[in-house]
Amino acid sequence: MIIAVVLGVGALLSLFVAARTVDPLMEVHAWTFLTAFILGAFALASHISSPPRGEPDAYELGVVKAGVFASVFWGIAGFTAGLVIASQLAFPDLFYFENAPWSNFGRLRPLHTSAVIFAFGGNVLIATSFYVVQRTSRARLAGGLAPWFVFWGYNLFIVIAATGYLMGVTQSREYAEPEWYADLWLTLVWVTYLLVFLGTIWRRKEPHIYVANWFYLSFIVTVAMLHIVNNLAVPVSLTGSKSYSLFAGVQDALTQWWYGHNAVGFFLTTGFLGIMYYFIPKRAERPIYSYRLSIVHFWSLIFIYIWAGPHHLHYTALPEWAQTLGMTFSIMLWMPSWGGMINGLMTLSGAWDKLRTDPVLRMMVVSVAFYGMSTFEGPLMAIRSVNALSHYTDWTIGHVHSGALGWVGYISFGALYCLVPWLWKRKTLYSNTLVEWHFWISTIGIVLYITSMWVSGIMQGLMWRAYNEFGFLQFSFVETVEAMHPYYIIRATGGALFLTGALIMAYNLWRTARGDIRSGEQNLTPAPSTPSAQPIAAQ
Repeated sequence: MIIAVVLGVGALLSLFVAARTVDPLMEVHAWTFLTAFILGAFALASHISSPPRGEPDAYELGVVKAGVFASVFWGIAGFTAGLVIASQLAFPDLFYFENAPWSNFGRLRPLHTSAVIFAFGGNVLIATSFYVVQRTSRARLAGGLAPWFVFWGYNLFIVIAATGYLMGVTQSREYAEPEWYADLWLTLVWVTYLLVFLGTIWRRKEPHIYVANWFYLSFIVTVAMLHIVNNLAVPVSLTGSKSYSLFAGVQDALTQWWYGHNAVGFFLTTGFLGIMYYFIPKRAERPIYSYRLSIVHFWSLIFIYIWAGPHHLHYTALPEWAQTLGMTFSIMLWMPSWGGMINGLMTLSGAWDKLRTDPVLRMMVVSVAFYGMSTFEGPLMAIRSVNALSHYTDWTIGHVHSGALGWVGYISFGALYCLVPWLWKRKTLYSNTLVEWHFWISTIGIVLYITSMWVSGIMQGLMWRAYNEFGFLQFSFVETVEAMHPYYIIRATGGALFLTGALIMAYNLWRTARGDIRSGEQNLTPAPSTPSAQPIAAQ
């Protein structure tokens, strides 16, 4: 009934806005919302009229399967957009059409970042969190159809955001570009997500709350807080797409980077640590190295991370004490981050031999290594004197992608490789050899990408601060751009290899879901365990 009311009210509001707006961009989105709400109403009516299927207390795995499909689709879309804009930086006339502004780098760049972070990463987090909380709680997802509302509502937000970027609808806020109406819709969806997750834990049959759920819950709660505060805005019109931030000046910058850095901290770190704490022990068939360390890791990480945002604003109008505060907490982050890395790696104690034969486990372990590397480099770059060289250069791009491709990408790929045989009840993956190819091609791609950006960024920073004997800048800006050209080509090559690996994964997962097994190959994918109180990690 609640979902029906939401769909009905949403359809009426969308129709009203479509009829009254004079903003053609808002009109496109109003019709998009209306179409989605009508399709949702038909789906709801079909569900109500259909006879019940399956056991009422069985795990709800349909929404997890849908999340796997969406994750792979958006991942390939996001990686493709990244390859296009990396190629445009190396060859500016590539894919540029004067009468097609949507092809510009300025519009494709936020499309790429949102596609890989929120579309790919977000769907991976929703799918894995729905799977893990059920298995570790021994309870079906709460809320009836609410998990499906979360899935489709979230992906509707992705469509609105992506089409908005291509049309030029943006707040111009890093990682928070969608305009006010998309933000309101996401708030409704995200609160529902929180209630579903909490309701499932509340109805659990297992007294213990496994630590992966702690990390998932911190990600959901904190992202909700960050999203609401950073996106407080005043619309110019309720039937127009444009709005203005509630904050201004340095307060606006501080709020943005409080959000921006903690989007990395809680969306791209704590959520994916929840994946690490469930899927690595399950795959390795070993308990977590130290359950006590995981609790220390959790509490220290979530307390320290929230203060680190001001390190993005060194040498700005932000008061120096606030800059120092952000730098200090960033350096402190090194300790809990490496505590989590050690916990993940040492989980393989007694099972290191599996790395030779199981490429999926190897991929997840390498992701933890990238997590450790990125969480060492991040505090280093937060130091004011280092930041003077690194900030606004490609060094930052290399740092971000060592975490995004190596940590987030690989732990997500590992989770997807685990989930598909479990969800579709297949004994093995279609091909472990293809996983090997995926691993090595992607790894070479990541190494090319991040090393080229490290070299390019440090060179760029040094050229910007070089003076001649007369005290003038030695290099013009265009000379630094010219010097970076070969490194941009290397970066695009690395991105192409990473995309190639993702396409191999998509093919492998599709054949696995069909039940195919590659002839003449021994697959080592563990069969899904029977429903139990806890994963091996918690027993």
